[in-house]
Amino acid sequence: MRVYVGFDDTDTISAGRGTGKLARWFEGDLPEGCRLWGVVRQQLLLDDSIPYTSHNSSACAVLECPEQFSLDLLTARAVAHIEHHFIEGSDPGLCVVRERDLIIPALISFGLECAKRVVTQGEALVAGDGHLSGLGGTNDGIIGAAAAVGLTAHGWSGRFIEFGGLREFPSAVSVETLSRAGIRVVSVDRDAHVLAPEDIVETSGWLRPRLWAGQPVLPVAPGDSGRWTSLGRKRPGVVN
Repeated sequence: MRVYVGFDDTDTISAGRGTGKLARWFEGDLPEGCRLWGVVRQQLLLDDSIPYTSHNSSACAVLECPEQFSLDLLTARAVAHIEHHFIEGSDPGLCVVRERDLIIPALISFGLECAKRVVTQGEALVAGDGHLSGLGGTNDGIIGAAAAVGLTAHGWSGRFIEFGGLREFPSAVSVETLSRAGIRVVSVDRDAHVLAPEDIVETSGWLRPRLWAGQPVLPVAPGDSGRWTSLGRKRPGVVN
């Protein structure tokens, strides 16, 4: 059973770490029987009327749990995780939903709205009748937490900040190695070439696949013969 755990607004501008890192740390607090499949950072609307910390992103930890697993236990672990890492001045929110829950379509619609317009806590509460809770401050984090779940369940936006130990890969890695790790490598050049298993992808030490069709996909552009460059680079100030 797949479970989505959305986190948002768990940091402050001087915290030294972002929500993405807290979502990745949750792997260490998972109940027995659950495992982390991946963590996806979702970009929400940038608007001056939204009181975000730096880039208005939220994060969703995607878990694989036994079919009869207690969602209440998992939720309690997630609440305790946020409370342990709570930073004064933040407005954390949490959303926990199973992939088969009937609320998923509403959360997807809500997440898509969050990417294009300013939304309210009230709208989040209507969409999030799974577990959705504010755990401090203004409780505005419920908006991003619900959106992170919805967009991740939708499967066509965001980038992985954790998947199969992606931070341990070298800066030059073969297509075959990435494929074995579950990361699909796709050319986005004009001719959309098929990559050979022995081709090499240069990541500059920042490997962040996209969430496309519900799977981790690494878009690349051609370089010299048999070598490719992954798209996207780490931005200053981004700690995920």
